[in-house]
Amino acid sequence: MKLLRKYRTYMLIFALTVFIIGGVLGAILYQQKLQNDTESRNIEMLTTSQAAPVSFSPVIEWEKDTNAVFYEVEFFTSKPLFIKADSESPSAAFRNRRVYQNRYNPPLADFASAVLGKGPIYWRVRSMDFDDKPLTTFSKLQELWTSADIPIMNAPLPVADYNGENGRVLLYPVYHWVQQAKAKSYEIVLYDENPVTNPAARQLAVLTADMPELYDTEPRPYARGFYWRVRSFDAEGQPWGTWSEPQYYRVSPEDKWEVGVLGDSISHGGGHFSFGPADFEFSYLSYLSFPTINLSQSGDTAQMTLERFNRDVLPFHPRYLLIMTGSNSLRAGADPQGVIECLQEIQRRCLENDIRPILLTLPALNPDNIQHIFKEDTAPDWQLRLAVVNAFIRTQVHIDTAAAIPSLGGLLPTEYGLDGLHPDASGKKLMGEKINADWPQVKLQADKLLQHDEED
Repeated sequence: MKLLRKYRTYMLIFALTVFIIGGVLGAILYQQKLQNDTESRNIEMLTTSQAAPVSFSPVIEWEKDTNAVFYEVEFFTSKPLFIKADSESPSAAFRNRRVYQNRYNPPLADFASAVLGKGPIYWRVRSMDFDDKPLTTFSKLQELWTSADIPIMNAPLPVADYNGENGRVLLYPVYHWVQQAKAKSYEIVLYDENPVTNPAARQLAVLTADMPELYDTEPRPYARGFYWRVRSFDAEGQPWGTWSEPQYYRVSPEDKWEVGVLGDSISHGGGHFSFGPADFEFSYLSYLSFPTINLSQSGDTAQMTLERFNRDVLPFHPRYLLIMTGSNSLRAGADPQGVIECLQEIQRRCLENDIRPILLTLPALNPDNIQHIFKEDTAPDWQLRLAVVNAFIRTQVHIDTAAAIPSLGGLLPTEYGLDGLHPDASGKKLMGEKINADWPQVKLQADKLLQHDEED
């Protein structure tokens, strides 16, 4: 009997132990599933498998978030048991909190060498705001399978897709690429022919950059177009890898553009601090219902726009010219009458050359946001200065793009322009829609300008 009682006691203890352990494991697995299924974001990401791996030095990619300033990416060498979608994981083998593109070349060999080619690495990403705070939860964990048989990333990867679609033809190019993990600087070379098919191709320009993006300060209106490529250098200034594949770029007056756009960075493109003109969601030209040539240059004052008119506009000789310039002048305290005189001279030169000028009103600013993002002061009476210029514009053939963006107390709302100067994608979309709505009528008004000019 004693043996039987002992046996029953042991069995009871064993059953209770199994029950407790099973319950704990079940709770853990359920909680993990709950977190992964209900809290983690489900976004498009690079997918790999054991049958379809990537290299030991790949480019991973995920869905672009136009509300993000940068991204945080975490990597794990084994699948974590506990993971929260709303906070960093202490079990991460590596993280980068400052990824400014939705593409990234992670240094896998530095933290996952034991796993490379043998099993999956796991990764996830979330969007961050300018102040280093999360905008979203982390995405679901994604498997990253690798193979030594796949060639590694050995050169920068160009991502500026200037394919001729609406809003993607810029007189002042912006070169943009995915950087290699250990690259510290770059050399960009422009050629008159493809340097791969013709090694003797003539160099048109040699440019340098210390980040994976470069705004060209020179216009490139070459009839035959040109090719550009980029290579990286390491911290010691030695070449890191090889040249990127050459990219073709063409902006030519021979293409007979009917509509040109002339202005500063608001028209050139970009916004939300980290997006440039190659992020076409941030160009109001991308939302237009008709093709345009972008003759704008970032950083222009009204005087600078006027000074390059003959060089940059006349060779293209568009039938209509949309003009928006003066924001940089006015926020720096320039006399509004001086801005008006620049606009009037641009109008005069247009009519003199059989071009129909159409002015665009200047969007509101937000000095607190300009200071927060750029650490730049704005003239205290900027609203009065802007109002004077916009009042003049509204007496001319114009489109009231400023009125398209809802203002908050006369300021550019943060939701439409994070940096206080450049409308973001949401603001640019409203501007494009306003131009589309007014376009049929304003074209007729602009046509009459030349009739009146001829009669005078």
